[in-house]
Amino acid sequence: MRKIGFSNEKYTEMQSKRIRERIDQFGGKLYLEFGGKLFDDYHASRVLPGFKPDAKITMLKELADKTEIVIAIKAGDIEKNKVRGDIGITYDMDLLRLIDAFTSYGLYVGSVVLTQFAEQPSAVAYEKKLKALGLKVFRHYIIPGYPSNIPFIVSDEGFGKNDYIETTRPLVVVTAPGPGSGKMATCLSQLYHESKRGVKAGYAKFETFPIWNLPLNHPVNLAYEAATADLNDVNMIDPFHLEAYGETVVNYNRDVEVFPVLKAMFEKISGESPYKSPTDMGVNMAGNAIVDDDVCRNASNQEIIRRYYEAVVAKRKGDGSDSAIQKLELLMEKAGISVSDRPVVSAANIKAEQTGVPCAAMELPDGQIITGKTSQMLGASSAMMLNSLKHLAGIPDEIKLISPEILTPIMNLKTKHLGDHNPHLHLNELLIALSMESISNENAKKAYDCIPMMEGAEVHSSVILSSVDVGVFKQLGVHLTCEPRYEGNKLYHS
Repeated sequence: MRKIGFSNEKYTEMQSKRIRERIDQFGGKLYLEFGGKLFDDYHASRVLPGFKPDAKITMLKELADKTEIVIAIKAGDIEKNKVRGDIGITYDMDLLRLIDAFTSYGLYVGSVVLTQFAEQPSAVAYEKKLKALGLKVFRHYIIPGYPSNIPFIVSDEGFGKNDYIETTRPLVVVTAPGPGSGKMATCLSQLYHESKRGVKAGYAKFETFPIWNLPLNHPVNLAYEAATADLNDVNMIDPFHLEAYGETVVNYNRDVEVFPVLKAMFEKISGESPYKSPTDMGVNMAGNAIVDDDVCRNASNQEIIRRYYEAVVAKRKGDGSDSAIQKLELLMEKAGISVSDRPVVSAANIKAEQTGVPCAAMELPDGQIITGKTSQMLGASSAMMLNSLKHLAGIPDEIKLISPEILTPIMNLKTKHLGDHNPHLHLNELLIALSMESISNENAKKAYDCIPMMEGAEVHSSVILSSVDVGVFKQLGVHLTCEPRYEGNKLYHS
């Protein structure tokens, strides 16, 4: 069983209570800027074992009757077809995906706001599409001098020119397909319009990381820096909080840098700022739900190492940068760890040196390390997967789980009819073959039933894997790293 370091139940209860308190603080209307991922937060689930990827959505469901969601999307991102790197779809398509996802959880999506709107043709066409789908759409415009020219910004010529987003519920969650979409500006524009209408409203920010009440160099916070190494985000002590309260807490550079501007905007809009520091603006309670600090420390150290391998593989593919790699090396040094602290790395590489073929190693949640090598029928990942399932099911290694009668036709289909030059079975093909075999083979059925036990396992490959195998590992909840080398010398790799 995977060790648990975080209480999901405690988090849901404490977080919903904290948000209710913040709504009451502002007289019953709160604009909550939601940073990061509202659902599918796999980074949080990796560094806080026990955190469920949909924990934040589950928490919002506790407040469903009080909540409506506004999704912000930058008009320029629509125009240039900006793509989400993690799931590979454009921001405009992801917005529709988000609406469907929120609705499926019973949450009300009130409207969409097109930020930094300047009559971009693609944005105009998208606006028509959204309205045809029955959605309410509002426009927010580019404000000259934002965010420094506060007298102009907080005026009828600045925020005043933006559409007023009509909302009906006490908690307005402002989210977006990705960073830089204008969430904060949307919230502040709404505060201006509410103030003009005599409506008392407030603003707060929800960011899971860095966790403000953990030490600056706690591995959980270092893992956040590792996740944003390409963005140059840096964790730091909040100097405003230290000055105001004499308390040392953690925030990150962008919020600290922009706080004086935000404070001045609050004072211009409402006459005074409700906050003395950027940390004051936050409502995050994740740090209070850690129940085993050592488990979270170990998980976060592993995440830092994984991010390092992700960066060196990206560099090998021509997509990464030396600066990101150097920052990750510094973070590993700060955490007192190295790649040798990831046991599957040496297991896979030693096996590859001994056999002369690509190999992979998996560390199961019980600590056992299982390896696999490339053969005539199976790639290294598939061989390792079968060996691991045998171990979990208590099946002797010499027993074959899938008969050649099933494997051979699949290989022939790939090479003879589908134009694939590689006969080796990818992970998805292997698991489908195993599911077919499990109908009539008792051992295959035992192994197949152990697939959910893979969640949380660690894997390292001696070569860069195909996108297919990478995707299957991700779907299984397996944490993968690869050496920055290809199996062959071809220029094209899928």
